Amino acid sequence: MRTDLFDFDLPPERIALRPASPRDAARLMVVRPKETPQTEDRVVRDLPELLRIGDALVVNDTKVIPARLSGRRIGRGEEPKIEATLHKRLDGSRWLAFVKPAKRLQQGDVVRFGDEGKVCFLGQLDATVEHKGEAGEVTLAFAFHGAVLDQAIAERGEMPLPPYIAGKRKADERDAADYQTMFADEEGSVAAPTAALHFTPDLVARLVDTGIALHKVTLHVGAGTFLPVKAEDTAGHKMHAEWGEIDQATAAALNDVRARGGRIVPVGTTALRLLESAADETGRVLPFCGDTDIFITPGYRFRATDLLMTNFHLPRSTLFMLVSAFAGLDVMQRAYAHAIATGYRFYSYGDACLLHPAR
Repeated sequence: MRTDLFDFDLPPERIALRPASPRDAARLMVVRPKETPQTEDRVVRDLPELLRIGDALVVNDTKVIPARLSGRRIGRGEEPKIEATLHKRLDGSRWLAFVKPAKRLQQGDVVRFGDEGKVCFLGQLDATVEHKGEAGEVTLAFAFHGAVLDQAIAERGEMPLPPYIAGKRKADERDAADYQTMFADEEGSVAAPTAALHFTPDLVARLVDTGIALHKVTLHVGAGTFLPVKAEDTAGHKMHAEWGEIDQATAAALNDVRARGGRIVPVGTTALRLLESAADETGRVLPFCGDTDIFITPGYRFRATDLLMTNFHLPRSTLFMLVSAFAGLDVMQRAYAHAIATGYRFYSYGDACLLHPAR
């Protein structure tokens, strides 16, 4: 499909720079493609009454690491500043990263991140450019390994706010808490599964009391989620792979939900992409552990998703393509026009919507 079909104009003031407080006070647009009117304006705390007894929410329990590092190239003449955003761990000492300016780096170069650490023996954190790929992506081989490397990154790194927020303000101490969900447990993401940012302990308790289950899966979100689709046709876009896991007990529990007539409701596109990667042709969720680069566009047949809770996404993004595949492109174009006209807040710290399927 043509990429420009997924474009729309968004006023800059609609981009949320801070989350709602409390989190479940965020607005929630309910979109029902088969009904008139198609949209209903609610708030996230209404979620228990918008779902049914026996439904199951699926949240992503990944934890965001402070993956944005600032440093300089050393050992080759001048020492230009280098910004790196880690986005996928390869092993105990190597990460894939997006760097700026990529043109200042060559294979074999060394980048030094920080001159002093909070732990004296760390001193500085050096990384060698092991491989240089496309679109500013490099493979960094760090001098430290395992837990020591994790500690060094935590000391020097900043919260990797999305570019549409980072371009307007710097990350601060509030973001360390604001940009983590209450379910964050498994370290490895460089972007938050933002639909789950709206949940509070009180909301979860009310959902459980209502008879709505909550299950956890893990998908470590990479910075590739922010990359625009530059190809003129969606067929020309290459998705970055992300690592995810669904254990056997969770897969069995979700299959039981459906067997009893309940619905599977992923909280966010990350949970949805993992579920769809793990499901077989019959819609049965299988245990999963590994990478997924699934790219969902209109025409895709959803197998393991009955409803979807998600935030409002970027124009021409893979995520807007995904929600258009789920609820219908024309429906989502009208829903987003309504959201813009009525003051919904967009993107990571913005409001949410609850989508029913097109068919």
